[in-house]
Parts: sequence; structure tokens; C-alpha cells
Amino acid sequence: MNELCYTLVHQDDASEQPSIQDFQRAFEKGSDETRVETMKQLLVIMLNGDPMEKLLLHVIRFVLPSKNKQLKKLLHIYWEICPKTKPDGKLKEEFILVCNALRNDLQHPNEYIRGATLRFLCKIKEADVLEPLVPSVRSCLEHRHSYVRKNAVFAIGSIYRHFDFLFPDAPEVIQQFLMTEADSTCRRNAFVVLCSIAQPFAVEFLSQSFALVTSFDELLQLAVIELIRKDSKANLANKGAYIRCVSELLEASSHSVKYEAANILMVLTSNPAAVKAAASCYIELVVKESDNNVKLIVLDRLRDLHSKHEHVLDGLVMDVLQVLSSPDIDVRRKALNIAMDMVSSRNVQEVILVLKKELVKTHDQEYEKNAEYRQLLIQAIHTCAIQFSEVAANVVHVLMEFLGDANNPSAVDVIAFVRQVVEKFPNLRNSILEKLMGTFGDMKSSKVFRGALWIMGEYCQDENEINDAWEQIRDALGEIPLLASEQRALDELDEPNADLSVDTLNATSTGGATRRILPDGTYATESAYTAPASASRHDTSKSSAKPPLRALLLNGDYYLGTVLSTTLVKLALRYSESVTDSSLANARRAEAMLIMTSIVRVGQSQFVAHHIDEDSYDRIMQDLRVIGNESSVIDQVYLVDTKTVYAKQIQEEEKRAADARATDEASVKVQVDDAIMFRQLSKKTGGTNADEYEQDLSRATGVADSKDDLMSKLSRIIQLTGFSDQVYAEAVVNVHQYDVLLDVLIVNQTPDTLQNLTVEFATLGDLKLVDRPTSHSLGPHAFLTIKASIKVSSTETGVIFGNIVYDTNAAANDSNCVVLNDVHIDIVDYINPATCTETQFRSHWVEFEWENKVNVNTSITDLRQYLDHLTKSTNLRCLTPERQLEGDCGFLSANLYARSIFGEDALANISIEKNSGGPISGHIRIRSKTQGLALSLGDKITLVQKSLTA
Repeated sequence: MNELCYTLVHQDDASEQPSIQDFQRAFEKGSDETRVETMKQLLVIMLNGDPMEKLLLHVIRFVLPSKNKQLKKLLHIYWEICPKTKPDGKLKEEFILVCNALRNDLQHPNEYIRGATLRFLCKIKEADVLEPLVPSVRSCLEHRHSYVRKNAVFAIGSIYRHFDFLFPDAPEVIQQFLMTEADSTCRRNAFVVLCSIAQPFAVEFLSQSFALVTSFDELLQLAVIELIRKDSKANLANKGAYIRCVSELLEASSHSVKYEAANILMVLTSNPAAVKAAASCYIELVVKESDNNVKLIVLDRLRDLHSKHEHVLDGLVMDVLQVLSSPDIDVRRKALNIAMDMVSSRNVQEVILVLKKELVKTHDQEYEKNAEYRQLLIQAIHTCAIQFSEVAANVVHVLMEFLGDANNPSAVDVIAFVRQVVEKFPNLRNSILEKLMGTFGDMKSSKVFRGALWIMGEYCQDENEINDAWEQIRDALGEIPLLASEQRALDELDEPNADLSVDTLNATSTGGATRRILPDGTYATESAYTAPASASRHDTSKSSAKPPLRALLLNGDYYLGTVLSTTLVKLALRYSESVTDSSLANARRAEAMLIMTSIVRVGQSQFVAHHIDEDSYDRIMQDLRVIGNESSVIDQVYLVDTKTVYAKQIQEEEKRAADARATDEASVKVQVDDAIMFRQLSKKTGGTNADEYEQDLSRATGVADSKDDLMSKLSRIIQLTGFSDQVYAEAVVNVHQYDVLLDVLIVNQTPDTLQNLTVEFATLGDLKLVDRPTSHSLGPHAFLTIKASIKVSSTETGVIFGNIVYDTNAAANDSNCVVLNDVHIDIVDYINPATCTETQFRSHWVEFEWENKVNVNTSITDLRQYLDHLTKSTNLRCLTPERQLEGDCGFLSANLYARSIFGEDALANISIEKNSGGPISGHIRIRSKTQGLALSLGDKITLVQKSLTA
């Protein structure tokens, strides 16, 4: 008979272990308190492998007669783990006394002692111990207290499952008890036991009680649902009754019963009415449940249900939007994502109304993550408006109210939406342009200004629109030329302190110091070396209020200056085509040239935060040459080709999204001739055709993990010692979320017995050893398996090292030590491929401060092959669309993304090129919020390249 496995309890090695005589003396002469502490020490020693059989008789003589309840509880643990049989398999004679004591406890007047003893009997697996106790257990079913009766039911079920000959009429007894019992907990226990030992009896009881199921207790209702799940696979005749019963339980008062009933209903049937009922139940649970974790779990269920029955649930989209009342941003985000998948032409108008109301609330309500929620709503409205053109006109003007929002991401999303709408819907252009010009002066963000300027330059066609756009630009730019106006403003500001200005100029020219008046009216000494005139002018020029566009340019945003220059060129060229008076056209061109020239000059002056960069300077000078020289080819590029390219880009995005939807819809989830999956007979990789409950069970128990396969384990064996060492050791490293389990095999390669053999581990990095392996004795050429658990707290490459210490001759105290090879924990086990939008990637790239740059060093000559090898080896997912990676131009750039199990984001950008006649070259830039992840991922990439090169 196989020995039972128990949980190891930590034993403090620092304290000296009591001897057998110490235990005997404490049991004989000690008080109840002393015996309690002694029993605890004894249990710890026994749980760690020493049976301590010599103390059995002393425990029976001196501890068993005690009436102390705590001692009785410890005795139950002792009887469970102590050896009960002799080497020949027969029960020890001493246990006759134990059985007599247990029978007395089963007849004890105290209900706690009776119930605790019945609970203990559920753990006994020896028929000789249980046989004399069966009559007493049967009599406990009629006890007055429910605590005794409910434990007696479980005891009877345990006895019947293991030794049915001891209690042959147990099913009939439990069934009769279930029919007459009034206590809800006892009824639930009896029903569960009946399901496990005699399922037909439980089905018979349920078939007689279908009308009463809704009045059952919550625990009993959950047991009924579990029975329906089990029996529905084998008993198809009752399937209709089961569906009706489960449908009624959708209206139960308990949230857990509703959730389980909805899950089982989807297993029983795929009828559209049942699907809608289950979805409505999920939505009601999300709205009424207070726990955010429960909300997220139920929303995941709802998403899975919608993916299997897409258009059936479209009518429930308004119910899903009720979840937006939740204050948690993650719940709102998930609910919005589900709702966007359920939007159709029939309900889009109602959805837009709800989203617009929620958007207005973000201005009125004080909420911790209001800005993030507003951005989610804007993105949802954007998706609806682009997909359903009939609502674009209703929402575009509402969203444009947020162009002046201080929250930069929201305003950027709005301007991107407006740019897409103005291209796709020509009939809305006039009203959008009018609204855009009305809000132009309220904009604050550089990105929003760039988008608005591009829209003005591309879609302002007639003379009036161009004049209005020009006027808005001039108002947002302020007085021109910029340099002269800034100098004049500085001179006017310095006029009241003319004498002080002269002193300052003299001090600047001579390199001396001068006195300056501070804002509080006191004097301070200022040196030209500590406060140069350029910094003084810059601070003075910033002090006065300036128009927004002018302020951004003076702050050093020259990319905005290039966009402004290009917009002015487009407006001036188009104005020349729309007017007949050449003097007006030339005046407009001259004004545009003046603005562009002033941007360049002020960028080279001391009034800006930093000087203009070469790229921006070249682009503005190019625009100056274009506007000064008439050329039909250049005009065609500026006025036609740029807008055509953007139209093609939108068409490509729509085509890509349509292809993705078509591929998803065309893919068949289950083929008609697919084999039926049996979990016990199949490989432990899960199956798409497996029962949903079985898949959940596999995921929960970890058997769906491919790492449990034998071949996978063999490939992950790490040799810890050499083959010539006296002790050979190898380990299999298993990574389970936050735990690392080392399964170490130790082989004694000597003809001697090794005593006190101990494997000592130590760690580097964010790893923590949970427990220290105990000492063992290993016979000649014997094998030993040791397991060590290590906790992981961050995504960082960890190192485990150690040694094996053993004694070959106890008398001579001859100690030996074998140093183990280091075990490096692979970071790939902690990170998983993930996806994010391009906007989120760019935002994280700017936000994250830790960067690691890795040079490409590989023998691969194909760019795409190297990218595939990198993503496969590091679990990074390529975010760059497949269509952008097609072709071979000798250069490849792509964005990669992954997320760790600790919620850390890992970003990477790969830029490589093909050299003629040689390997590819380039570099990979990794960014993360934490230094450990960036460095560890870089080390992994370097290691992968080296192994490939070798």
C-alpha cells in the first residue's frame, strides 16, 4: 500500500530535538498544557519523516484518556499520520484501545466532540479501524444537533466510498435522511454525498423536487447545479427538465447561484433565448455585484459568450452600457470593449446617446481617473462614427468641444477622429471647418495644433475658407515679425528701469556685477557670468501672456513651425488659384514668407528655449523656395498628392480591418468531423473541442501547461554536477507564475552509504528560498529526489547556486562537499506576448526612463528570419502590421511588445539592415519602467544571438 503524502511543517534546526525519554516523561508527568506543547513538537517531527513509533503506547496511556478538547484535536492529527499497521499489513493491537476511545467519543454527550470525531473519521483509510465504529456513526444521524448530523453524513459517505462492504445500505440511509431532514446544511451535505456514492439516487430525488429547487438553500442549489452538469452528459432524457430548472435558477437571490446557473445553461443548450437569458444574468451580476474582481471575471465570461454567439446578443448592448456606472476604470474599459463589438446599425444611435451623456458627465463629476475615462469614451465614439457613417454628423461637433482639453491624449484622439471624418464624409467638411476655426484659439497641445493646421491646409478650398483660416492662424500667432515684436516687448518692459538696464548692459560688457531689484523689493547682486543676458531676455519674454501658437514656437517646438509653414504654403497656393487679382495673391504669399522667415530668425535668437534644429530649418527653407518659385509640379505635390496619400492610408486601414474580420468570421471554430476529446486519454495540451468545464479544470490544475509533457521536461534538465563526481545531481526547473520549483535528482555513485547528505541552495536577484531541504541518508548507488521551492518577486534574471554536503564515515567525521553548477532562471518564463495600440506604445516609449541598447550580432542573413527568431526566443510580439513588413528593401524596422506576469511592460524597437555579402547589422532598443526588466531582456537577446551564432 502506498504511503500517504503530508504537508511538510517547518522544523527549527537551531533548537535541540527532545529525546524519546523526554517525550515519555512529559506525557507521564506533565500537565495538559505541557502535553499540548509536547504533542505539537511530536507532530512536527512526525510530519517531517520520523514515525516515532516507540511513543504510541505512551500516547494511548497518558494522552488518550484526557478530556482536554485541544488535546483531542491534536490526537486526531496524530491518529491520522501515525503508522497503524504492522509490517505484515495487519492492524496493531494497540489500536483496539484507540477504536474503543473513538467509539466513546462518538457517543459523547458533547456535540463538538462527536462532530470533530466524525470529521476525523473521513480521513481514516483503514477498514479495521472503521469497522467497529459503523454502528455509532449510524446512530449519529439521529442526533439532536445539526453539527453532529452534517458530519455524520460525510463520515458515512467516506466509509462507503472506500469500504462499501462496511456500510452496504449507505445510499438508502442517506436518501431517507435527505427526505426527512429539515436543516439546510445537513440536506446539502446529504445531497452531495448521495451524488458521489449513488448518483442515480440523487437524480431520482432531484426529479421529484424540480418544483422546489427555487426554494432550496443556496448551498443546496449549487449542489443541484453540479449534479445537472455531471448527469446531463450521460442522461439526455432529462435534459429538457434540467434546462427548465437551470433557467429558473437564473432568477435566484444568490449571485453565486446565478453565475453557476448561467454557466451550466450554456453547456446544456445553444438556443438563442437561453443565450440571451444567460447574457442578461451576467450583465445583472456585473451591475449589482460590488467586488470589482467578480465584475471583471463575469465580463470575461460575457465576452466569451459573445464571441460564440455574436449577433444573438446585439440587442443587449444597452444593458452592457449600464456597467459604465461602476467607478472602476478597468471594469469600464472592459465593458466598453464588449459594447463596441455588439454595436450594429440598429442600435448605434442609442449607443451614441449614452456615450455622449457619459462624456458630458466627465466635466461635471470629480473622478480619480476622469481623463482616462474621457479618452476611452472618445475612442469608443470614434469607432462607432467611422464604422457607421449615419452617426458621424451627430458626434463630430460634440467631440470637437474637447479640442481645447487640457488632457493631451483626449484632445489628440479628437483631432485624429476629426481628420478621419473630414476625409471620409465630404458633406460634413464645411461645418467641421467652421467649428474647427471657432475652437482654434482654445487649443493647448502641440499635437492638436499640428492636426488642425493640416486639416486647414488640405480642406480649405474657396476664398472665404482660406481667409477665415488665415485669420485664425494670425490670431493664434500674434504680432509678426516675431523677433522684432519680442524685442520691442522687452524694451517696453525695461523702460521704467532704464538706469538699471544701462547698469546691467555695462556690467555685461565689463564682466562685473550689478544690483537688481527682486520681486519682493529687495536688492540682489547679479553677475553676467551667473545670469547671462540671453536667459534674462528669455525669462522676460515669457513673463507676458502670449497667444498659444506663438508660445509653443518660442518654447522651442519647431516641428510645429514646419507644419505651420507647410500649411501656409498650401493656403497661399490655393488662394492664388481662387482669386483673379494677382496683387492680393502676391500679398498673401509675401505674408506667408514673412511668417516663415520670422520663425527661422526667432529660432536663431536668444528669445527661445533652444535654437532651431537643422531638419526644421531645412524644411522651412524648402517651403520658402516653393512659395517664391511657381512650379506646377510642386503645386501638384502640395495641393493634391498629400491628400491623396492620406485617403489611400485610410482605405488601407479599412481594408486591413475588413480582412481581419473576414478571416475571423471565415475560420471554423469546430469542424463537424473533429474527434471527441477525452481529458484522461489525451495529451496534456488541452483541446479546442474539450468541454468548457474540463478546460477550466485543466487551466486551474495546471495540466494544460505543455511544460508537464515528458519531452518538455527532458529538454529542461540542467546538469548540476559532473559525471565523475561521487554524487551526481541534475535538476528540472519548473516556473509556475510566482514560484520556481527545482526538482533535483541525486545519485550516489559510490559503494558507500552517504550520511547527512544535504543540498544547500542560495539565490541572487529577487529570488527567495522558501524552505531548506532536510538531511538524508543515501545508500550505495541509490537515487534520491529533492524538491526546493523559490519565490519570485520581479522580472529579473535570477541565479540559483549551491552545493551538496555529505559524510562518508560518521565515526571519522569525514565531510565532503560538491559544488553545483549555477542555475539561471530564464526571463522568458515571466513575460508573455501582448498587444497595445500605436498610441499606447508611443506614450509608454516616452514615459519609460530605462533603456537598453543591444547591437545585432548574428549569422542570419535574412531580415524577416531574424525578426521571427527574435520574437520566438523572447516572447515579444511584433506590433507592426504584416503588410508593412512585406517586400525586401534591405532595411527593416518594427515595434515589439510584451507584458510580464507582474504587470510590467516591455517595449522594443528593432532597426536592422542587410549588408552586401555579409550578415545583417543594426540594433535593438529596449525600454521598460524598471531597470531589471530592460537589462534582463537585453541579456536574453544577446544570449540568443550568441547561441545562434555558435
